[in-house]
Amino acid sequence: MTDLHAFIAGLPKAELHVHHVGSASPRIVSTLAARHADSKVPSDPEALADFFTFTDFAHFIDVYLSVVDLIRTPEDVRLLTFEVARELGRQNVRYAELTVTPFSSTRRNIPEREFMAAIEDARKAAEAELNVSLRWCFDIPGEAGSEAAEETTRMAVTDGLRPEGLVSFGLGGPEIGVPRPPFKPYFDRAIAAGLRSVPHAGETTGPQTVWDAVRELRAERIGHGTSSAQDPELLAYLAEHRIALEVCPTSNIATRAVRTLEEHPIRAMVDAGVLVTINSDDPPMFGTDLNNEYAVAARLLDLDERGVAAIAKNAVEASFLEPSGKAALTAEIDTYTTNWLAD
Repeated sequence: MTDLHAFIAGLPKAELHVHHVGSASPRIVSTLAARHADSKVPSDPEALADFFTFTDFAHFIDVYLSVVDLIRTPEDVRLLTFEVARELGRQNVRYAELTVTPFSSTRRNIPEREFMAAIEDARKAAEAELNVSLRWCFDIPGEAGSEAAEETTRMAVTDGLRPEGLVSFGLGGPEIGVPRPPFKPYFDRAIAAGLRSVPHAGETTGPQTVWDAVRELRAERIGHGTSSAQDPELLAYLAEHRIALEVCPTSNIATRAVRTLEEHPIRAMVDAGVLVTINSDDPPMFGTDLNNEYAVAARLLDLDERGVAAIAKNAVEASFLEPSGKAALTAEIDTYTTNWLAD
């Protein structure tokens, strides 16, 4: 392990773009697959490596949904959530906003109140036992249309059902054929209920999708936003308004959104002054984790330890942590960096 890799491994971090089901490691997936033997997902961890090799974004979605099918009971939900927190804690992630798609579980007959209770029980246990603070982004699976949008919104805004840890509202799934503007009424309701807007946009479509997310969905952060680099006016707008991009380099290669890492537009984003955060998206499915994504970003941006720490602080700034939490995590990053460089 190089000094920079060791620095990254110990660095306190926040993660803002990581999916609940997509964070299921081979260990977790194999446990769930063994519970549900009728699934097409292999329970052998070695076989999962081949299963998680994607030909394109559509194939990734197919594989992702087959893993979703393993989450069938509240006990499955609780296991997945707590074990994802354990994996995050091993990387010194102190705070994560986990993208959760409740519609995918409730449509598979997990009662919505039991689903909420399971994620909340895991959240509280993770904070107490693992020193990992989880918050939720409820995500509309865009390909499922208005039914999913209505149900996700209802679960997100209904008092007594909405979980305590919910902070934001998102839109995921395929972008091609799923324009952002029709989802405006649902985002309006979520924002009125106090949630923050964090839709995916510009991952596999052009910069107009990002513009639509900003103008129609009032996005405060953009999931991926990869194609933003094609539009200098858009980059300038994002920079001026401090609308952060949740950049996931390895994911973009795995889903063929970007051809090679060398062609990744992250440097153009940073050079334009955009608030860039580094994230892992669906890490086990892409053979990565947040520490590796930081190492990739450090190479692409020619960062030393101070530069990596600055990227970590970007995530804290762009997070929906309360001000005291932001101050505490920023101070922890600064203290760690100072002590590291003094050794």
